[in-house]
Amino acid sequence: MTDTTRDLTLPKIDQIFEHDQVINMGIDKEDCDYLIALAGNPNTGKSTVFNDLTGLHQHTGNWPGKTVTRAVGTFDFSGNKFKVVDLPGTYSLLAITEDEVIARDFILFGQPDVTVIVVDATCLERNLNLVIQILQITSRAVVDLNLMDEAHRHNIEIDHHQLAEILGVPVIPTVARYNKGIDDLTVAIHNIAAGKIICTPYQINPESAVLNHAIEKLEKEIQMVYPNLPNARWVALRLLDGDQRIKDAFRDGAFDQMINRN
Repeated sequence: MTDTTRDLTLPKIDQIFEHDQVINMGIDKEDCDYLIALAGNPNTGKSTVFNDLTGLHQHTGNWPGKTVTRAVGTFDFSGNKFKVVDLPGTYSLLAITEDEVIARDFILFGQPDVTVIVVDATCLERNLNLVIQILQITSRAVVDLNLMDEAHRHNIEIDHHQLAEILGVPVIPTVARYNKGIDDLTVAIHNIAAGKIICTPYQINPESAVLNHAIEKLEKEIQMVYPNLPNARWVALRLLDGDQRIKDAFRDGAFDQMINRN
């Protein structure tokens, strides 16, 4: 994102909310108590985590209008049914590739009750890029610190308690291929979904006073139109950065659909 050199002039908010078209992501939220998104970089063991959580209660298909495979599964815990959507593995949510678009749109418009972010404990710094991006969108998240056995084998020590304090969300160490830590992950998912854990995720605050002022001003305008939008600051950031798909989401009524659905 550029700083003060960018023209921060944007169209009036009431001029870009034009249509009331429905974005259909092909996920039925009516047949479960909680909807869970599973996100992460490629090769983090995300699919193994998905299999551990859902077992044989899963099916695959394609995302509507896409050639990208989508896996959906369910599990029961503490009297509730959880539906898990395994999102495409991505390194970011900047919506450059089709996989990134799907992952970003589902977290934003699908409004999952919890987003589980699977990271590779052996290369945590690289994985944190996606973690931070997701935490700008949703406050209901848990980090699955997977491949801890590999980290120990490489003499990598991670203080997951301190990491959780910094990120403002639970961090659960796991070794998914041996089903270790999955019970703790399930409890964390349930507690966030049920409101027993209130997350306070790390937020990016640009150093520029001019940019912060622009973000705050646009965020207030968005909230005037959509007071219940849970991620107005992130939307403001993306609009200021010229994110065409977010602009299109306003024009096509995707935000109307999200607010009405929730």
